[in-house]
Amino acid sequence: MNKTDAQAAEGKSLLQIPFTLMNGKVCCLADLSAQAYLLVNTASRCGFTPQYEGLETLWQAYKAQGLVIVAFPCDQFGHQEPADNGEIEQFCKARFGVSFNVSQKIEVNGADAHPLFEVLKAKAPGVLGTQRIKWNFTKFLVSGDGEKIKRFAPLVKPASLKGQVERFLSL
Repeated sequence: MNKTDAQAAEGKSLLQIPFTLMNGKVCCLADLSAQAYLLVNTASRCGFTPQYEGLETLWQAYKAQGLVIVAFPCDQFGHQEPADNGEIEQFCKARFGVSFNVSQKIEVNGADAHPLFEVLKAKAPGVLGTQRIKWNFTKFLVSGDGEKIKRFAPLVKPASLKGQVERFLSL
């Protein structure tokens, strides 16, 4: 996480931590105003990349009820997201018809990890309490108030999240 990101995030709730969308707009989850958020670290050259299609299907099914999905491309796992932001955006739209929000490329682990993911990992640790993300397409389902967070492994397909999404939308 760079100094600017860390300073911008300090003392803010999860919903107030800024990030930058592909169009260059800096926003936070609160700006996207949802009943539930699904946040996913993604990559375009990963075995899980076809999950973009499932994420889009989930988005189309639940956006009217208040679901917001944000993909966060990351190149920290096997160099599976080597493209620049423009190429990533084009790939997502052309290959999978992605219409949900996609952020500019970030890091999710290490010294330069984005503050949003630092909070997500701390509040919803992985197996055995680890606060590291182990691979692409780790998913975090967050309640509209940012207080309840559930973490899902990369193997969990978006379609299998329907029941969880419905529960979070009704909170």
